[in-house]
Amino acid sequence: MIKTALFMRITIELAADIAAHADPAREALEAVAIEGYRSGALSGYQARTLLGLTRFEFDGFLKDRNVWEHAYSQEDLERDRETLALLDSETGSRRPTR
Repeated sequence: MIKTALFMRITIELAADIAAHADPAREALEAVAIEGYRSGALSGYQARTLLGLTRFEFDGFLKDRNVWEHAYSQEDLERDRETLALLDSETGSRRPTR
């Protein structure tokens, strides 16, 4: 079975002052990717694929633009610690606690 990628071309109208920017198409694409990622409409994978970036490039892209909405949080750390403790208890491993 052969997989084929499906693409859609979208055309937008920009005000003259925005169209005069050096690369208005890229700016618009980046804005769509950022807002889609912030709102949850796009996953990180979808947003970085839209921009043609690797995971690490996308992380840098977001940091450069002060986008922190989906950054690793204190809650993420606590959830990961709980998961690790559960896995340790199931396997009998003992890790030092802090």
